Amino acid sequence: MTNVPKVGIIVLNYNGDNCLSSCLSSLDRLTYPNKEIIVVDNGSSDDSFFSAEASFPQFTFVRNGKNEGFAKGMNIGMRLAFLHNADWCMLFNYDAEIDVQALSFLMTVAQKNPRAGLLSPVIYEKGSNHLWFGKGRIEFLRMRATHEKPSSEELASENYRSEFLTGCSLLVKKELALAIGLFDEQFFLYYEDADYSLRSTQAGFENCVVPQARVWHSEESKTSPQKTYFLVYSGLLFFKKHTPFLLQPYMALYVTIRMVKNFLDRVFGRGNTAEEVHRAYKQFFYEH
Repeated sequence: MTNVPKVGIIVLNYNGDNCLSSCLSSLDRLTYPNKEIIVVDNGSSDDSFFSAEASFPQFTFVRNGKNEGFAKGMNIGMRLAFLHNADWCMLFNYDAEIDVQALSFLMTVAQKNPRAGLLSPVIYEKGSNHLWFGKGRIEFLRMRATHEKPSSEELASENYRSEFLTGCSLLVKKELALAIGLFDEQFFLYYEDADYSLRSTQAGFENCVVPQARVWHSEESKTSPQKTYFLVYSGLLFFKKHTPFLLQPYMALYVTIRMVKNFLDRVFGRGNTAEEVHRAYKQFFYEH
């Protein structure tokens, strides 16, 4: 096993009573031989962390006193994994499950391609073959990081490139982390993965998707009323950070138009997320 790179698998949990056990069971079944599974709890108020600690004593457990957000929570796990001599970290959502050979497929591609800094499996919606993530694109003119459908040729290949990769299941090379650091903790939730992917390519690394590696995601956060708030707030933060100088006047105008639309939505009662969007704008411009 000395020649097999060590992978630290980081699972960030937050009130995962209904899914954490299934997630950890799937990770425990992985065929890849040299791995350490680290569960970082973000101040859960349910019993999910303590139940998992009792059920999986072979794993490493860390409990934060409060919800530190996705970026900081994952950073805590990555620092511990690298301290434990991991060569790679695999970030993994507590509401996802993984195919037994997925990590082996990812590491095979990783070892063949020394420029691969970030790698992702293809991610399906849990309980179906409907694609949840297969490729990502950053659209500066629309201020969005979007999921795209890969081509049939890409899905038949060993791996292909993607502008950004999702943090739902993300393999991170230690050399990349040493070169660019860890996640930007300004991002509490969302867009930290797009930021990291962009920083990866700017540093000369490649972001790769490995179709043979499969994960299934139930996306527990989609029912959260705060999802809209964090998508808008973190999106504003991301594009403020990364918009090229020549595009900045356009971006300022685009944001103004979006704010006017949000004002009209609130006045005329259009859409049930208008107040969360308004709160995100208000907080962002108060802080920045």
